[in-house]
Amino acid sequence: MLAMAQHCYAETGTGLLPDRRKPQFMNDQGYYVFPMPYSIPGVGAGLGIMGIGMNLGGTYTDAFGFVLGGGLKGEGGGITDIHIVPRTLLLDITGMNFGKSTITNFKQRGMETDKHDYSYLQFNNYYFAGGRLTATFADRLFEVYGGGYRIGSELDKVLDQNKNTILETQDSPKWRTKVYGLGVRGDLTDDYYDPRRGVRLDVSRWWSPPAKSSDPDFFRIEYNAAAYLPLGKRSTWVFNYFRSDAHVDRQGETDRLAIENEQGLNCSDPTLTQQEKRDCDSVVSNIIAGNTYGTATGLGGTSRMRSYPNERFSGAHTVFYGTEVRWTLTEEAHPFDIFIAKDVRTLLQVAVFYELGSAADLRDQLGDIYRASYGAGFRMVTASGLVIRADVATGKEGIETTILFGYPWESF
Repeated sequence: MLAMAQHCYAETGTGLLPDRRKPQFMNDQGYYVFPMPYSIPGVGAGLGIMGIGMNLGGTYTDAFGFVLGGGLKGEGGGITDIHIVPRTLLLDITGMNFGKSTITNFKQRGMETDKHDYSYLQFNNYYFAGGRLTATFADRLFEVYGGGYRIGSELDKVLDQNKNTILETQDSPKWRTKVYGLGVRGDLTDDYYDPRRGVRLDVSRWWSPPAKSSDPDFFRIEYNAAAYLPLGKRSTWVFNYFRSDAHVDRQGETDRLAIENEQGLNCSDPTLTQQEKRDCDSVVSNIIAGNTYGTATGLGGTSRMRSYPNERFSGAHTVFYGTEVRWTLTEEAHPFDIFIAKDVRTLLQVAVFYELGSAADLRDQLGDIYRASYGAGFRMVTASGLVIRADVATGKEGIETTILFGYPWESF
């Protein structure tokens, strides 16, 4: 990578610390309104609508909101890039609420589960709300940020893979937690939003104070590094490294019966089949693992290990390597106004990528087993600062499609 970087920088006539190639705060206005069809196993399918307003009133502030109907009813919204001190102190606020939500519960953490070793956990009244404050300096070359968030839900049911109820919880407690984070970011690239050369490093610490005595007391440290090597004048080859480690100060509850009582579960119910009992036991086992070792940021979803579902691989330690070639097709200002969307297209890209990741509860087992993910994507970058991304990824367990905003692997 160092040899390639030296060769590429020599060809483009730049130093090792590239200058910004355009202003880092853009106020070109734009908006988008579009439907959001979705399908979520264990919950159902439906349709929603989302709206985004970029650089409202000629400021740097963006706003978004969405409403979902069908199997997952909910709403959410947020305001980002509120300039408390112009171009220096920025505030982001977001919140969302769902009547019901479902997550996939694999039968154990780490990398050894099979594609079909899972059940579903259905929660009631899920909400997420909070904000982040960012102090940015020297044309966004260096940033310090801190955030605080409230998250809550209530375990309602354990479902099998066919959406059938295995058991319903009895008097399950309302789960409430607060999450805090502090971090620093160095961005020695030629552009904050669409880098083509340079390096970027983000280091952060995240923690959640125990809400009750049975909760573990732990924090996690995360490192996210990226190198951007130019390919000609408009394209780039990206390399990414991510590491997340949980550090436990005090373990939480590890007694199985106590956890069952706390969660409103009864895994020894004689009416359960052997398979249903194993599914119930796996829920308790994963809680014990989290209370013992803590939980790092998982792999799978829309950013890292894109061919796997969200949080497919979890544990107290995770490591990720990714590489992506972003090939620019066109780079020109092309305004569009089609009633549901108004903006200025500045860049069209295609991308191919390869990702490798591992997760484990014990540090010395991290990297014993890796899973791979690879695929291709298409991106459109606009003058308002929006990156619209569509990816198709495949791996050992099948194909996943992502349509989202922003480049993958970004810290936030």
